[in-house]
Amino acid sequence: MDSAIFPAESPDPAPAAIGMDVEERAEHRYAENQGVRIHYAALGEGPLIVMLHGFPDYWYTWRYQMASLSRDYRVAALDLRGYNLSDKPKGIEHYGMRALLGDVAAVIRSERYESAVVAGHDWGGAIAWQLATRASELVERLVILNLPHLSGLTRELAENPRQREASAYARDFQEEGAHESLSAERLARWVSEPEARFRYVEALERSDFEAMLYYYKRHYPREPYQPMGPLGEKVSVPVLQIHGLRDPYLLPGALNDAWEWVDGYFTLVTIPEAGHFVQQDAAELVTCTMRGWLLRQRNL
Repeated sequence: MDSAIFPAESPDPAPAAIGMDVEERAEHRYAENQGVRIHYAALGEGPLIVMLHGFPDYWYTWRYQMASLSRDYRVAALDLRGYNLSDKPKGIEHYGMRALLGDVAAVIRSERYESAVVAGHDWGGAIAWQLATRASELVERLVILNLPHLSGLTRELAENPRQREASAYARDFQEEGAHESLSAERLARWVSEPEARFRYVEALERSDFEAMLYYYKRHYPREPYQPMGPLGEKVSVPVLQIHGLRDPYLLPGALNDAWEWVDGYFTLVTIPEAGHFVQQDAAELVTCTMRGWLLRQRNL
C-alpha cells in the first residue's frame, strides 16, 4: 500500500466512543437560505469539507469521517432540509434543486469560506453532483459515496431491468400519501449499532417524513427516464467516487463510463463487501481513502 496515498494514523477508538466523542465535541450551528434554517454540526480547523447525507439519515452518518478528518480540516455535516434539526418547509415547491444547492452555499458562507470540498452520499451525492455542475466555483473537490452520476443512473433505468427493479422502492415513495406508512423505527432498521440506532430514531422522529419523500417525488427519474442532470455538462473539479458493491438500490452498472461526465481528475474506488451506507459499512477504508486522496490532490 502506498504510504503517500494512505498515510499512517493512530488507531481510532471503538465505534460507540467515536459517536459519543463527535456528538459532544461538535459545534451545532445554523445557516439561513431565504428564510429556511439549515442545521449543521462542525468540527476541527483548516480547509472546509461540507458533508451531505442521504435518505433516511442525518448529519451523524459522517461521525467516523468527522472524527478523523477534523484533525486537519474544518468539517461541517448538514441536516438536509426536512431532516432532524433543519427547517421543514411544507410543500414540494420548497425542495427543488436550486433550493437544495442554496442550502449548501449558505453553510459555506456561514463558515466564512468561499468554497469547500463537498462530500455527498445518496441524495446528498445527487446534490453534490449538481452543485459541482451548476456552481463549480463553490466546489474545490468532490467526493461521492454510493450515488452514480445522474446520467449513468438514468441510462441504467432506461436500459437495465435489474436497476428498474432495484428502484421499485422509489416508485412507492412517489405515490400519494406514501409518508403515512413510515415510522422512525422502521427507517432506522438499517443502523446496526444499538446506541447509534437509538439516536437515529430520535433524529428521525424530529424529521418530516413527507418532506423526506419530496426528494423522490421531485427528483427521482420517471419514465421515459429523462436525465436528472444537465446534458452535455461535465464536472470540472477532481472527483473521488466510492461505491459499496452490495448496494441493493444503486447497482454498479451505473458506474460504467462515469469518467465521461468528469472533465478533471477522476478516481473510482469500489468496495465489494460494503452496502449502500458505505461510510459506515467500511468506515475506516472510506476515511483513509478520503484522507489520502485529499492529501494527494493538495500536493498536485
